[in-house]
Amino acid sequence: MAITRREFAGAAGAIAIGAVAGKARAETEVTQTLPFAADAPESVSTVGIKARDAALLASYYADAVGLREISRRPGTIVMGAGGLPLLEIEEFKAARDDDPRSAGLYHTAFLLPTRVDLARWARRAIDRQIPVVGASDHLVSEAIYLTDPEGNGVEIYADRPKSSWKFKGDSIEMATLALDVKGLLGELKPGIREWSEAPAGSMVGHIHLRVGNAAEAERWWKEKLGFDTMLNFGGSAVFLATGGYHHHVGANSWQSAGAKERDSDRSGLSFVEFKSRTATSEATHEDPWGNVVRIVPA
Repeated sequence: MAITRREFAGAAGAIAIGAVAGKARAETEVTQTLPFAADAPESVSTVGIKARDAALLASYYADAVGLREISRRPGTIVMGAGGLPLLEIEEFKAARDDDPRSAGLYHTAFLLPTRVDLARWARRAIDRQIPVVGASDHLVSEAIYLTDPEGNGVEIYADRPKSSWKFKGDSIEMATLALDVKGLLGELKPGIREWSEAPAGSMVGHIHLRVGNAAEAERWWKEKLGFDTMLNFGGSAVFLATGGYHHHVGANSWQSAGAKERDSDRSGLSFVEFKSRTATSEATHEDPWGNVVRIVPA
């Protein structure tokens, strides 16, 4: 079971870390190497979101997630970390609200380089009272969940070492357990700097989509784009990847079972872009529900 927002804050308050997070300012070495999620034939590079108020969302992702503006062009603000673009926010003032019962974005998952980075982010979220909607231990990773001002799901997570991942046959073992907040914040030793922004090496580790049928989504990602099934979760969700990662793509029908093609005039997902080590040219695809998937050469 995922930990609640109150439990998340309460667990943090039970730990005496004033000398660690409140006083320490020493810089730690910046991680330059991208995580294992990027070491794959295909991995997520950028996610595009349609927003009624692009400036508001850019401010949220800067404050809550730690992204920084990299560039902007008319109607679009590009946010990222360490100079790497991760999120494109497209202004669409006339958009209707996203419908969680339809196909679209379930969450964008921002992967931090280390568990210490996740602890640094969590400490700041607690201190700043950033609203958290869940916090979970997924065995392969530890994750904290948010919702942006326009209803888009956000995950901030760190992977456990790949050597600790377990399999049952061809399926990776994942679960949704309560996050050990006390243990996480215990990573904050003296000399570790406070969180100020998402560090270099951060990336979009995976994208999680709402679909009308998880089995149909599984077929599409396998047959159209060559992804491997890592875990089929009870027929209502599927997790797929390339290169042995636990998942670059999640697809579920928990709220959206039977959904038809996505309405193009709604806010929310615009596209997800994958960088490919095998592609020789750019290509754009749509899944059976109109979720746009771009493939670009790495």
